[in-house]
Amino acid sequence: MINLPYRVALLMHLDSSIRLFDRAKKLMPGGVSSPVRAISPYPFYTARAEGPYLWDADDNRLIDYCLAYGPMILGHRHPAIVQAVAEQMKRGWLYGTPSELEVAAAERISRLYPSMEMLRFVSSGTEATQAALRVARGATGRDKVIKIEGGFHGAHDSVLVKAGSGATTLSIPDSRGVPADTAKNTLQLPYNDLPALETVLKAFPGQIAGLIIEPVLGNIGPVLPEEGYLEGVRQLTRENDVLLIFDEVITGFRLALGGAQEHFGIKPDLTTLGKIIGGGFPVGIFGGRRDLLEQVAPSGAIYQAGTFNGSPVPLASGMATLDVMEKENVLEKLNATGKQMRKGLQEIVDDLRLGYSVVGIASMFKIFFGEEPHNYVQALKCDKAGYLAFFRRMLDAGVFLTPSQYETDFISAAHSPEVIQTTLEAFSSCLKN
Repeated sequence: MINLPYRVALLMHLDSSIRLFDRAKKLMPGGVSSPVRAISPYPFYTARAEGPYLWDADDNRLIDYCLAYGPMILGHRHPAIVQAVAEQMKRGWLYGTPSELEVAAAERISRLYPSMEMLRFVSSGTEATQAALRVARGATGRDKVIKIEGGFHGAHDSVLVKAGSGATTLSIPDSRGVPADTAKNTLQLPYNDLPALETVLKAFPGQIAGLIIEPVLGNIGPVLPEEGYLEGVRQLTRENDVLLIFDEVITGFRLALGGAQEHFGIKPDLTTLGKIIGGGFPVGIFGGRRDLLEQVAPSGAIYQAGTFNGSPVPLASGMATLDVMEKENVLEKLNATGKQMRKGLQEIVDDLRLGYSVVGIASMFKIFFGEEPHNYVQALKCDKAGYLAFFRRMLDAGVFLTPSQYETDFISAAHSPEVIQTTLEAFSSCLKN
């Protein structure tokens, strides 16, 4: 065990953030633009970012492992991204017409993701998953879809559901405003459970358009696939003529340049991408088999459109991100850093005999306050309150983790060995408390 003589910093001064939150909560629901940012009792407000760091409105510096929930794989304000965006801004930032950059980006992504024979650019991961499900339904003429419990695919009606009382029951809305008639067409199944998938496929023969799945559950952990699980999902969906949709908004370009489908050797029918491929700007992509995408308007009768589809600035940023990742062999170095982080965390947990679990893959990691979960229900058994108290101690120590037990932490190429060491020292001190 490495000696980690770290002392937690004094409590953060958040006077400016408190004042900003007081103003914001009068104008925005919960004072934030997305629920995940609603850190209790008040969030800190970021003023600037650079490399692996954020500085808040009170000039507290934090090592950032949230990384905007995944997109900032090169760190904040990478010079190649700044240059690419500045150059594109000189040429214009929204055209409302096709551009050569759009074609070049599509060619490049299709080479990295051979399953994406055709694709379309949209503005967010939510739009991408919504469109992929529409393609699945439109191409098959079926209404029902399957999603995995704990998988997050955006905030549209078809996926804002919770499971019914049994493996073959229909889902019910997980948000007010979601029609029950919409939710009933979404079936939910546990992750890592092939028998449950077999049961549902037999219960609804010829009625299921597609199954959407995060290959690695990113919004409750991460939670990793057990050996043979993804292969079994692919086999069962193919045998039952159900389209397999890989939601790689989180795993895309992080597990491998070709995403989880390259890493695990699985070829889905449809894929959604986002986050990293925008280099920090809003973007989403859906794509897949040519025969499916040719049914999307204007080629076919499945409608999808958007003013900001294929916007040049996100594409320029994404292309620059790929340039850096390919030229500098970023993923090999980043994955090594991820292993170093998880190894160090495991040593700390073992030394303190806490009974916690260190889980992760590539440059994703998390400490679960309990046994390693293999599905959503098991994840819910972890000590949520204990994690939240630990999160606050880490924040006071100058380390910003994702503020929930059920979110993945990320490492960027800007996290140097010295930054990782400082982080492990903070983990050691804060877990002792």
